[in-house]
Amino acid sequence: MTVKRVALLTAGGYAPCLSSAVGGLIERYTELVPDVEIIAYKHGYWGLLSGEKLVVDDEVREKAGLLHNYGGSPIGNSRVKLTNTEDLVKRGLIEEGENALEVAANKLKDDGVDVLHTIGGDDTNTTAADLAKYLHENGHELQVVGLPKTIDNDIVPIRQSLGAKSAAEQTSIFAQNIIAEHGSNPKMLIIHEIMGRACGYLTAQAAEYYQDWHSKQEWLPGIGHKAERWDVHAVFLPELALDIEAEAERLKNVMDEAGCVNIFLSEGAGIPEIVAEMQARGEEPEKDPFGHVKIDTINPGQWFAKQFAEKLGAEKVMVQKSGYFSRSAKANPEDIRLIKSMTDYAVQVALEGGSGLVGHDEERGDVLRAVEFERVAGHKAFDVSQPWFHEVMERTGQKIVPAEAH
Repeated sequence: MTVKRVALLTAGGYAPCLSSAVGGLIERYTELVPDVEIIAYKHGYWGLLSGEKLVVDDEVREKAGLLHNYGGSPIGNSRVKLTNTEDLVKRGLIEEGENALEVAANKLKDDGVDVLHTIGGDDTNTTAADLAKYLHENGHELQVVGLPKTIDNDIVPIRQSLGAKSAAEQTSIFAQNIIAEHGSNPKMLIIHEIMGRACGYLTAQAAEYYQDWHSKQEWLPGIGHKAERWDVHAVFLPELALDIEAEAERLKNVMDEAGCVNIFLSEGAGIPEIVAEMQARGEEPEKDPFGHVKIDTINPGQWFAKQFAEKLGAEKVMVQKSGYFSRSAKANPEDIRLIKSMTDYAVQVALEGGSGLVGHDEERGDVLRAVEFERVAGHKAFDVSQPWFHEVMERTGQKIVPAEAH
């Protein structure tokens, strides 16, 4: 099959890889097959359904490398789920009675797209595979070559998602400033709320990066500039059992000795408890188009603050969220290298007529390959048994007790 037109789209939440991945794909196609046309659908599946697209011109091809210097996505994202008909009709993206998969597939066919590159999570990429299957059944061949994007690093069976390590690094940098607030009031409780609905990877990795930074600093305790006041005193993840009373007792001692308590909280930790409390009051949490509880409406950080503040004797509580700060950052050098290897390989797969989600396959010896879409899934739990995470928890003084759900 000869590739004449390639389409790109980025979808879901932001991660520090989207801009660079778009730039990398454009660079590689320009290098190998400069005659191939490249278009980009604006705001992911929103643009595909609405027909909004950009044409990659000669200037963009020449200067695509600039995109490695920025976060966000130049072509835009959105949270559009093609199987949520009610939401799509409400947003005016399809008409009542239309099949979104059919509408999207026909747009791809009308646009003459031979290869669709999706940069997103499991849902983004498996939806693209569904589009290819629909088109195949209707006489039009479409290759789909996806790239794994998620700051949660929770795509099965991908070893490392693009942007996850950059997001963790930025989360640590955010914490370096926020934890400086420990001296703004006596007996300060700081809760650093970190993105991660069902996976604690980002919180755990950010805690390790922060602890590494902390270990390299020189302190001046004679004037109150003490290492323990800048440390991470607790890490809470969805994969760990939650024992509020035991942790409150332990952290009360930290508060009494250090004069402050600093917590790294994965926003997914405690969600079952929060939802159960709401339902006991006769309330139901709001949900997004994907059927997930809207975390910003239930405020896990505030819930944890309420649980701990009185028990710890905190005089002031601060809850700070680093999510948008970290996910909109540009890719760091380690991620840039990973992006380069994956975008180059994605173009190779496309030109050879293949399809799949590009990544290091944990179930196939960590080899970089195009993983079959039927094997792709989301919500991979963070592995709390990893030695480096044990070291993180040893420094906080916590025990690792896996949650039953994981």
